[in-house]
Amino acid sequence: MIQAHLPLLIPLTLLFFALLIPLFGTKVPRSAYFLALSGSFLAFLISLYGLVRVATDGAISYNMGGWAPPIGIEFILDPLSSFMMLIVTGISFLVIIYGYRVVPEEHPQTQVSYFSIVMLMLTGFSGIVLTGDLFNLYVFLEIASLASYAIVALGDKRSLVASFRYLMLGSLGSAFYLLGIGFIYFMGGSLNMKDVSQILPFISGEPAVIAGLIFVVTGIALKMALFPLHFWLPDAYSSASSVSVALLAPLGTKIGAYILIRFLYFIFEPEYVTTTVPITSIISWLSVAGIIYGSIMAIAQDDLKRMLAYSSVAQVGYIGLGVGLATPLALTGALLHIMNHSLMKAALFLVAGNLQIRIGHSNIQKFNQKLRHTMPWSMAAFSLGALSMIGIPPTAGFFSKWYLIVSAVGESQWFFVFVILLSSLLNAVYFFRVIEKVYLSPSKESLTDLPEEEEENKYAQNEVSFSMLTPTLILSACLLVIGILNYFIVNNLIDVMIPSNF
Repeated sequence: MIQAHLPLLIPLTLLFFALLIPLFGTKVPRSAYFLALSGSFLAFLISLYGLVRVATDGAISYNMGGWAPPIGIEFILDPLSSFMMLIVTGISFLVIIYGYRVVPEEHPQTQVSYFSIVMLMLTGFSGIVLTGDLFNLYVFLEIASLASYAIVALGDKRSLVASFRYLMLGSLGSAFYLLGIGFIYFMGGSLNMKDVSQILPFISGEPAVIAGLIFVVTGIALKMALFPLHFWLPDAYSSASSVSVALLAPLGTKIGAYILIRFLYFIFEPEYVTTTVPITSIISWLSVAGIIYGSIMAIAQDDLKRMLAYSSVAQVGYIGLGVGLATPLALTGALLHIMNHSLMKAALFLVAGNLQIRIGHSNIQKFNQKLRHTMPWSMAAFSLGALSMIGIPPTAGFFSKWYLIVSAVGESQWFFVFVILLSSLLNAVYFFRVIEKVYLSPSKESLTDLPEEEEENKYAQNEVSFSMLTPTLILSACLLVIGILNYFIVNNLIDVMIPSNF
């Protein structure tokens, strides 16, 4: 009985706790955290069970109100959506654990509304992943987007401007998506994804369908910050609070990548988007430009959070390149990098949050050898995340890059191979700047004056608190575990997600 309702249970659970938090939080503010933690943990357990059931029994479909598609709204838990849901709920659960001490520190007056908004954002993310209806996807996209704008606005003094820019460009992306599905609905008469995929071969030559495809891809490219539509991302990520950016950076752009994959390869035919309307070729070249641009801009940054933000522009390029190459190996690399980058960026931004709490800033120029003594575990987590971002085996980041390189070689795209290798070198440059200051460069003068414990360090310890350190270490350890288990993950999870029509 539960199995039949699994596709609906995940967003329903998250929405239920989003509504429950203000109900109890207004009386007992601290209860907001425990309700958010309980909701995210329950959603993670349901997602894990759903992944197991899908792997065993195949895709699970749920029809809202008993109305069969294409008339009714369908929720689908298939290999791709169950994989994405495990990433979303798993990372959000760990980040919410991290927020036990951080959210009261960064949002002392608004922690109840903050946790409620976070749960609404996760509801939107889960709805996007699980819905089988194009318009319903737009509804959940707006829920997630509005919540994202709000949690960015609750950051530092620059956050209101960053949130406004994010809102303007995000709204433009939503408008493009809505206009695109309007064109497709006008020609096909259906919004159900499976139904549309069966209708499209008969109307694929219509100009309205081509226009709809272009509008949708443009809108989603804005949402996933694909170069050159990334302008909202650096300011949004660098000005958001520690918990906010640790949720947005790993999950926000990956949800956009999921929509792009679902739209191009599960609704449209791969041959259509590669040959008839070669939009994948455009995505590939824009992604390559984004990889180079993001890597160079990351080198130029002095603030760790801003460096990681520009790094995300480059990392989105890897995913876009895998989508654009349009081969099974390339799509395997893209899906693998969605998971790997989610874990890498969550771990790295949590380390940046640890530094912000412990020493009061994340300015790279002020880092020195004291950090390896006062925050050894945080800096070890950062180092492991950095090695994975560079692509050093056997960390997880190496394997997704490897699949992209092998795919590019198979397609004789030697320039793409060169860019991937060059970007790894550039990654090494900006990450080893930090590692050198912490581990290799003793400083004669104190560039970082750690605050007195009795005055500024509310946690009265060298490292951050257990609730902050544990999620950071788990996420960084996952990078090594997933790298070692890469063969199992690809063969048992990723391979079954690749569309059969490739």
